[in-house]
Amino acid sequence: MAKRAAPEVNAGSMADIAFLLLIFFLVTTTIETDSGINRKLPPMEEQTDPPVIKQKNIFTVIVNKNDDLLVEDEPMQLKDLRKAAIAFLDNGGDKSCDYCKGPRDPESSDNPDKAIISLANDRETTYKTYIAVQNELVAAYNDLRNARAQAQFGMSFVEMEANQKDVNWPGNKEALKKKIDQIKAEYPQKLSEVQK
Repeated sequence: MAKRAAPEVNAGSMADIAFLLLIFFLVTTTIETDSGINRKLPPMEEQTDPPVIKQKNIFTVIVNKNDDLLVEDEPMQLKDLRKAAIAFLDNGGDKSCDYCKGPRDPESSDNPDKAIISLANDRETTYKTYIAVQNELVAAYNDLRNARAQAQFGMSFVEMEANQKDVNWPGNKEALKKKIDQIKAEYPQKLSEVQK
């Protein structure tokens, strides 16, 4: 019996197949991208005189190049920033805010609609500290909105926003949007950033 020669495999199209696989994986692969900080810039408007803002309605937060916090001209730890911001925003100093739970100190902010948080960062502030301070200040707004929504509508503001985005939520989306807009109007997020 004679030995049979093993049949040769035609490898001529292997390069084509590898190229097609490479194209397939490049096209179908998703690459995560950083979304950055979610801030909506105000629309461009005609130059008008800036509104008069009382100094007591501005909550000043300064972060220096050593990542130290100076809040209202007093050194503060990052862990205490949210509590201080909530106390400022929810003060209700002019007694026009019937839902404010703050001490109603006439030397602090008049009401949440007039309260502005001014954040000043040094150019050499680390990104980690910058983001941590931003998170604490936004969390102060979210805590106030959650408490108000819970008291007013029986669910937190975060739940309301999640339900609004959920396409399978069975409730009335229009009524929910009005409730969300009401909470946002009661505690508007007024966060001003400047660079030193």
